[in-house]
Amino acid sequence: MTPPSAGPAAEVAEVAGALERARGAFPAWSGLDPSARSRHMLAVRSRLLERLDDVVETIVAETGKIATEVVVNEVLVTCELIGWYAKHAPGLLRPERVSPGLLRHKTAEKRYEPYGVIGVISPWNYPLVLSMGPVVTALFAGNTVVLKPSEITPKVGLLVGEIFAEAGSGSHPAIVQVVTGSGPVGEALVRSGVDKIVFTGSVRTGKAVMRAAADALTPVLLELGGKDPLIVCSDADIGRAARGAVWGAFTNCGQTCMATERVYVVESVYDDFVAQVVELTGRLNQGSGADADLGAVTHEGQLRVIEAHLADALERGAKVAAGGRRVDVGGRPSLEPTVLLDVDHTMAVMREETFGPILPVMRVRDEDEALALANDSPYGLNASVFGRDKAKLEKLVAGLASGNVCVNDVMVSYAIPGLPFGGVKSSGLGRSHGPEGLREMTQVKSVATDRSRLRREPQWLPLPSQLGRMARMAMRVLYHRRYT
Repeated sequence: MTPPSAGPAAEVAEVAGALERARGAFPAWSGLDPSARSRHMLAVRSRLLERLDDVVETIVAETGKIATEVVVNEVLVTCELIGWYAKHAPGLLRPERVSPGLLRHKTAEKRYEPYGVIGVISPWNYPLVLSMGPVVTALFAGNTVVLKPSEITPKVGLLVGEIFAEAGSGSHPAIVQVVTGSGPVGEALVRSGVDKIVFTGSVRTGKAVMRAAADALTPVLLELGGKDPLIVCSDADIGRAARGAVWGAFTNCGQTCMATERVYVVESVYDDFVAQVVELTGRLNQGSGADADLGAVTHEGQLRVIEAHLADALERGAKVAAGGRRVDVGGRPSLEPTVLLDVDHTMAVMREETFGPILPVMRVRDEDEALALANDSPYGLNASVFGRDKAKLEKLVAGLASGNVCVNDVMVSYAIPGLPFGGVKSSGLGRSHGPEGLREMTQVKSVATDRSRLRREPQWLPLPSQLGRMARMAMRVLYHRRYT
């Protein structure tokens, strides 16, 4: 594995070696029974927990998160995912029988086979779970992996590689290879000849990944972020909705693809909601100690984006109801958790991904206006709705253009390992987690087998003279009876 201090040329050159090692490990790993792979992955989980202190300290040091967020939002979610796949992957990967239709003398089945080597490019905001998630899913499916972590959090990526190498007494030490570096290393990985690329990051970089992958027709799975709306209905439990919005906006200092980045509140409950949100926000403790509720913005480049969105909103008439100031958090420049009022869709903070601790709240006439505004976005990753009326909630859930919807909750769908996760529109392609996520890491092979003792099929050449007439008669009888 390349250390973070290696030069750019050495980092790019290491991609080919990592791919070769992962290819060399593939036959033995893919040849294991899925249950044997599951046992090994449970050993990985055990090793992760044995090194929990190392993991937490490394993530806190590289990101500015608080330790509790690391344990709950990264390690716990990773452990749950491993446990779910260990239980369900063997069954999900079994060949599936399919009806042969009219061809009763055939058997038909689908087989789920690994691609080979999966390239994973992971981001800095959740450097453990967004690395481990695709890595463990690929491995459960029988693939091996080359992981490129963000250049902002390379030590976390290297630690992931160490955990896999150490697990199970190193019986399969080469199944996960880690390469570090910036954009050129990521591009080299995409173009290296891996069999599929999994990328989590911005829309701009995701498009670049897709263009590079297109040259070799390399399949891609893309999770590209969001601008996630929260709708507060007139009959919502306002206390719960306010607490959900504050957590959804400010956990991990807002640096979450599923973060609550815009809130639409029906006017009859707007004042009550705003009062509770402002009061809750004012009680938050931002810092790096054990009593902190949220940490820091991870790097100054992201802080510049956040502050630009804040400045644009203020210039266009928005008002700060809480926060709004730059602060120092554990030696990192950051922004206080900030609540914005009097916002509208002319502002960048309501249209572009902010990825920071800003909660803009907009008053709307009714739930129909809230739904229209929630869908007025190029993104469609996650959405939340708070209310009591089941029919109203179902209408909103059905109408939201989003890959994930949480009802009377925020972001929780990602923590349920059996649910597929992914977006629509510019939020990405494909799904992770659940049966769909596992099968994203496989290629489906269709197998049709003849079980008759016929010497030939009726449609084989040379054609029987009466085949056309008999086929017409058969279709009239079969389909008239079945469908009319």
